[in-house]
Amino acid sequence: MTDTVLYWPAQRRRNRGLYGLYAVVLAFLALYAYLFPGFLTITGISKFAQSWLPLALVSMAQAILMLTGGISLAIGATVSLGAVVAATTMTGPLGVPGGIAAVAVAGLAIGAFCGVIAIRLRLPAIIVTLAASFIIAGSALLILPRPGGAIPGWFSDLLAGNTPAALILLVLTALLWKLYLATPLGLSLYAAGENPVGAYRAGVPVDAARIMAYALSGLLSTLAGLFIAAQTGSGDPVIGQAFTLNSIAAAVLGGVGFLGGRGTMRGAIAGSLLLSVMINVMFFLGFSPVAQYVAQGLIIIGAVALPEISRWRRAI
Repeated sequence: MTDTVLYWPAQRRRNRGLYGLYAVVLAFLALYAYLFPGFLTITGISKFAQSWLPLALVSMAQAILMLTGGISLAIGATVSLGAVVAATTMTGPLGVPGGIAAVAVAGLAIGAFCGVIAIRLRLPAIIVTLAASFIIAGSALLILPRPGGAIPGWFSDLLAGNTPAALILLVLTALLWKLYLATPLGLSLYAAGENPVGAYRAGVPVDAARIMAYALSGLLSTLAGLFIAAQTGSGDPVIGQAFTLNSIAAAVLGGVGFLGGRGTMRGAIAGSLLLSVMINVMFFLGFSPVAQYVAQGLIIIGAVALPEISRWRRAI
């Protein structure tokens, strides 16, 4: 009973800085529904979720690391690697199940390796992941020098057809994240980012929690690449380039702090939703590519500033 009494006030405090973001997201969703009435149909929601899911996955991947005080500049390259691995294995002897397993193993292995290097050798995460991004990008080009490969048609239809499969996958991923937070390593995640020295002295497996965060980040990134490959029906060794900075932007929009221990995964998901719907709205409004970049930057600054303005007003 005590846990329940304490749980909801804690959740309200963690959501306090996100109310402004939620309001901005709802406003953009309403504007998008007005500009594109077909959005409020099963097909419209399905297509939007398909464009949103890869960004949501990489935003979660980045947020996991930022919660532990880390960051990754290798997410975009890892997305590309996941796409080419999927496109070169699923039509071969391994089939779709083997291809999914290969993508998952690649993501977990790459993430864990980066984590071990950064954590065990006490090297800056930004340097380790920057170096890793070159290695991973080169590996993707070695596997598939140019766009090609293939994804079985039935699998593409399953994930990227007219069904809400992408939305279901996102909900399942969020539920699995909640389950992970209930495990010993999940419980250690925030402590490892907020006060690693104190957590270590209290017996928290700080290094293990951080390495697992890197592994899960790599897994989510390669799975995003797999989904993109299913959308396009093939693999592209450079398709993930834009996701690195977008994942950071979405996580920051969602209130995830760079210093670790602050933020929520639902915030990162909401940040990715804002970026996705913003791009769609500007497209329907006829913004030029240059104007889209400027408007996107201004909206990001405004959304990030709202919680700080609210905090400042409460302090007066």
